[in-house]
Amino acid sequence: MARKDALLRLHERLIAKRETLRQKLAEDLDIAPAPENGTGDVGDAANDGAQCELNSQLAALESRELTQIERAIALIRKGRYGKCELCNSAIPITRLNALPFTPVCIDCQRTQEEMGVDGLDGEADWASAYEHEGRLNDRELTLRDIDLEG
Repeated sequence: MARKDALLRLHERLIAKRETLRQKLAEDLDIAPAPENGTGDVGDAANDGAQCELNSQLAALESRELTQIERAIALIRKGRYGKCELCNSAIPITRLNALPFTPVCIDCQRTQEEMGVDGLDGEADWASAYEHEGRLNDRELTLRDIDLEG
């Protein structure tokens, strides 16, 4: 019962963090500066470009974290949250408290790192991201979404 209570508290934390990130990303989009039309000198343009790049990188990190949180919430709904996706063992609550959206246990994480595989922060897979967005949209359907064997 203690594990279920801990998982319920983690779910509440994930929901709160998701809302915070959504608000932060919306604010970032609202306050994004419009490109200047040649006002200022080259130094101003370089500074504006650097600031824009920094804001873009921060938004990308926040967006990635938001995606991981939404994935964890979906796993909770499916009853799979807190189980390692690689070895299917229970992820310790201490690890989930530290990183509530982790999909793998510490042993599998170490193995991935030793092999040079980074499941969370690897290169962007735009095709997969596009399909994920498509699954969120009721109007789009791909062949992967249809269970032909069941």
